[in-house]
Amino acid sequence: MKISKILHQDKILAELKGNSKEEVINELVDLFVSDNRVTNVEEIRKAVFEREKIMSTGIGSGFAIPHAKSDAVKEMVAAFGKSAHPVDFNSNDNQPVNLVFLFVSNNRLVGDHIKLLSRISKMMEKSEFRAKLMNTNSSEQIYFLFQTEENNLLT
Repeated sequence: MKISKILHQDKILAELKGNSKEEVINELVDLFVSDNRVTNVEEIRKAVFEREKIMSTGIGSGFAIPHAKSDAVKEMVAAFGKSAHPVDFNSNDNQPVNLVFLFVSNNRLVGDHIKLLSRISKMMEKSEFRAKLMNTNSSEQIYFLFQTEENNLLT
């Protein structure tokens, strides 16, 4: 499951407006309002917030990966946002985040869900990649960086 196949350019926000974890998650989920891969946006919003209650998805190093499984999506969907101002995500390292990768998969795609979590985590653990994302100002450039980094990871 390639990130570039599920993360569409129109689901990338080069500048998140939200100032809290809740606002940022809502901003990213709202990108799916007219997405034909999603049958019920409010159900995926609920699923992401329910997952977040279990344990924060702020994994550290300025990055969070809110995710959930829901039958309200026909296939895996993803959104990415970058914020110039740090957002408190109750991260494992107690540091705020600037980079947020949100994804939701259908309940039947457990294996793909775990693979994507692993892949995005490997990519985001690289400080050079995170720095490139932070220094990028357009969704087109961010999408290109994800494609390039994923291709490097797979070779």
